[in-house]
Amino acid sequence: MSNTLIIYCHPYDKSFSHAVLSEALKPLAHNQTGYRLLDLYADNFNPIYDEQELQLYASGATTDPLVTRYLAALKEADQLIIITPIWWNDLPAMLKGFFDKVMKRGPELAYTSTSRGVAGHLDNIKSALVLTTSTSPTVYQRLFCGDAIKRILIGATLKQLGIQNVKWHNFGGITAATVEKRRTYLTHVGQWVNRLS
Repeated sequence: MSNTLIIYCHPYDKSFSHAVLSEALKPLAHNQTGYRLLDLYADNFNPIYDEQELQLYASGATTDPLVTRYLAALKEADQLIIITPIWWNDLPAMLKGFFDKVMKRGPELAYTSTSRGVAGHLDNIKSALVLTTSTSPTVYQRLFCGDAIKRILIGATLKQLGIQNVKWHNFGGITAATVEKRRTYLTHVGQWVNRLS
């Protein structure tokens, strides 16, 4: 049985991102797939990497119990779903802080540093799905805004952590989208989640 981890990053439960989350959970429940939800805002996760936390960087330790809990969940998962908006052409600060704080360095943690760069230890995650929304069209995000999701999150960060098989779907132009377009996108979410396994 698959063990799916969902990282959800949005503060508002009436948002379209929340609707995406609801649709993503349906096939997991229907297929009786084991899953765990990390709702960063509901958990009151603090994304700030403060001085005390930074002093522990070399040891891989943390002052934040959520960091320990989140990293353990990542190490236990074999599938990953990230649901987040794109704000100012990049990840929200909450999600960026998640990667800053949770991805600890150490042999049994998220990665180790080598003479050739980063060796990721989250290769237990065999497939991942990134579901985003943006006010600007997807093509604009990709061609004129640096393509932060594809190039940085997927092509660098997740890859360095050992997560290789990643699919990304963005609902661009969300603000101006019709109700019908929103509904159509939501019908695809369940299909994408089913293809993870």
